[in-house]
Amino acid sequence: MEVRALEDRDEAALRAFFQAIPEEDRGFFKEDLDEPAVLRRWIDDARGVRIVACDEGRVAGVAAVWPGIGRSAHVGDLRLVVARERRRQGVGQLLARHALADALREGMWKITVEVVAQEQGTIDMFMALGFVAEALLRDQLALSDGERQDVVLLSHFADEAGQDVLLAAPDEAPWRRSPSTVPTPSTRSSPR
Repeated sequence: MEVRALEDRDEAALRAFFQAIPEEDRGFFKEDLDEPAVLRRWIDDARGVRIVACDEGRVAGVAAVWPGIGRSAHVGDLRLVVARERRRQGVGQLLARHALADALREGMWKITVEVVAQEQGTIDMFMALGFVAEALLRDQLALSDGERQDVVLLSHFADEAGQDVLLAAPDEAPWRRSPSTVPTPSTRSSPR
């Protein structure tokens, strides 16, 4: 499986990937995946991190970390989705590790992810990567059938996790920056 930066050449495969996401899973997205502008944003937005896992030319999963703005520029919002047929095979963990390591290199030292409260396996995966539960957001998602879902907000603090994810991350890929650009508690601009 190839894990790399999302590129313009991935547009058709990414469109097919988004279209294949089952209706019951689409309610968990903040964006409307059928909107062409959403697809282009995933490809074109120069801010943050966007990576793809491909297997034999097909997208197995994608991850993005969108940085905050202004005083929240150090906070990244992680989005991760894996093709239904590739779930429970380690693709999500591989993408999460790569995305987290890249976001740390980009200067984001707090990474958040929202997970549907019923998805305990996904919550466990993120907690194994050093995320901690920060909040339960009740009735945060309204699905198309009117059902409401709670969301768990998980956060990864680079200084508290000791940058373990960087040490455990897969070998350096060509698009990655030097690890020396990773902020540490002594080099970041503001204390917690």
